[in-house]
Amino acid sequence: MLRLQKYLAEAGVASRRASEGLILAGRVQVNDEPATLGMSVDPETDVVLLDGKPVRQEEQLVTVMLYKPKGVVSTSDDPQGRKTVQEFVKDIPVRLYNVGRLDINSEGLLLLTNDGELAHRMTHPRFSVEKTYYAVCDGKLLPSEIASLVNGVSLEDGMTAPAKVTHVRPTTAGDTSFLITIHEGKNRQIRRMLEAVGHRTLRLKRERFGPLSIGDLKPGETRRLSDEELLALRRALGLPGESIR
Repeated sequence: MLRLQKYLAEAGVASRRASEGLILAGRVQVNDEPATLGMSVDPETDVVLLDGKPVRQEEQLVTVMLYKPKGVVSTSDDPQGRKTVQEFVKDIPVRLYNVGRLDINSEGLLLLTNDGELAHRMTHPRFSVEKTYYAVCDGKLLPSEIASLVNGVSLEDGMTAPAKVTHVRPTTAGDTSFLITIHEGKNRQIRRMLEAVGHRTLRLKRERFGPLSIGDLKPGETRRLSDEELLALRRALGLPGESIR
């Protein structure tokens, strides 16, 4: 028996948290009855429907790395008609969901997967996956301002956790480039951190997610994770070591 939200996640419907929202919204039925949060299902005998359509666990689990270009939104569809990350994985024969988001003006490493448990772990604060960004801000980033970023700054939704700031260099235009590593996922966090110390973000590119590096991937390019990368990611998230593709 599996908890229904875990079954939905493993079927590639959405993360466990998002699956709970589907259940609470009344969109899920089990054996022709409205589903309830916390119920369990037998994958062999129970019939699970989402919006009236059968939900079956995916036979193939796929995790893809995308270099999200600037100007692309991290959603499945966009009411304003802007380009979405889904357009870069439409040729993959299973439905993938992006793990977390990069705002429209940010670029770099974004993961898409139909592995609900993997997605749940990657976005849950408990597992604190480190994310490293290459950033450029306007003007000179002073030592005192770097110290504030490292120690945590006060935002409207609370203090940020300590960050790592390295490779601080001036640009030819008189601005500052650097690498910053965080393990939280507050909305537009790095941009707001820089605003809090008096700087505007000119460029923001995610280069690493946990043990994964964007490497030589170019904007708009995708590739599946290697067995070694998937194994390293699973271990970093406390999941069983065997590689599941």
